[in-house]
Amino acid sequence: MENFRIKQAENLLKSAAKNKTKNKELKNAKPGFINVDIYESVINNLLEAEEFIYSSRPIHKLDSEDATKFISKILASRKDIDVILSDFGVIDKTAPEEDVKENFKDYLILTTKNNFKKTISKFGIDTQKIVVAGVPLVPEDMQILNPKMPESALGPIAKKIQHVKNDIERKMEQFQLENMVVLVESDKSGELLSKRAKEMYNAKIVVVENLKDITVEEFISIMS
Repeated sequence: MENFRIKQAENLLKSAAKNKTKNKELKNAKPGFINVDIYESVINNLLEAEEFIYSSRPIHKLDSEDATKFISKILASRKDIDVILSDFGVIDKTAPEEDVKENFKDYLILTTKNNFKKTISKFGIDTQKIVVAGVPLVPEDMQILNPKMPESALGPIAKKIQHVKNDIERKMEQFQLENMVVLVESDKSGELLSKRAKEMYNAKIVVVENLKDITVEEFISIMS
């Protein structure tokens, strides 16, 4: 049974690679080293995808939720397959910035500072899909950041917050985005922004110690 499962996974692997590489020039394989971790990731993802074959018997129809899970496993394998193929020179390596553009094109990124926006955009994220929230998403949170702030200052803060929320809603609608990631450093402003964005937008939260110093490869890793 195990040999059958492995053979079926290998057939799925070939199928997953076919559409990804059909428009690329496939070259002869060069000597190289097998990245065992990546290969195991391919097989594991395909074996997990295979479970949907059994759970969807007899007609193999998937509802929206299961279809999303199934395809996510196939796409994860497809991405790893390209890594293996490029390691052996069968296809050209893709610049990591191109991977960022493709893999995170459906995300709106919310951050706290303009210099963070510059860093993120250098990785390949469209600047139009990055929102800088220079204020928290709730006026009262500003008093947590600045306990000496008078109540009279909350009115102007509330207006700035509304501008940020309007910007978020406009971009989500304009680019038809359904996913939001809050990418911040580990400080109080980042913590408060993350908390409120999670409550309001069900955002994914990514916190790093020093955002301006991360590499594009590290960016891909923490966003995945």
